[in-house]
Amino acid sequence: MNAYRSKPFVFPWPPLVFAAAILSALTLQRFFPVIMPDTNVLAWRAVGFLLIGAAVCLDVWAMRTLLDNHTTVLPHRCSSHLVTTGPYRFTRNPIYLGYTLITTGIGLILQNPWFLAGAVAAIAVTTVISVRREELHLLSRFGIEFETYCRRTARWI
Repeated sequence: MNAYRSKPFVFPWPPLVFAAAILSALTLQRFFPVIMPDTNVLAWRAVGFLLIGAAVCLDVWAMRTLLDNHTTVLPHRCSSHLVTTGPYRFTRNPIYLGYTLITTGIGLILQNPWFLAGAVAAIAVTTVISVRREELHLLSRFGIEFETYCRRTARWI
């Protein structure tokens, strides 16, 4: 096994990427305001809260699944087991998907369309700096078992 693939990276970047997306959206709205139409603000806020609730449930379910399978929750640590149960049956990145839903939900609650752009940018950056390295790590650790998992499970949704 390659030494650089023994763990994905030395620092857990994804939470910081999504935090930067949120801060960027707030800053952009302040300096370049985009006004959403006044059509049913309460409904959009309700959808935002539902997205955040679903995201928290998804994240907790994913973390619990990792812990139940005796592997790390931290993205910069070496995986001891390939987890393909729980939310990992549907997406290879349920925690990052949860972060995306939270970012989008906050945008709906605040009526700030920059959050949608921030969520898309965070997905792209997370894929480049984290997901691909994590996948190389898992491929080096679990080989054909991971390749089979990738063929039947989407990276995001």
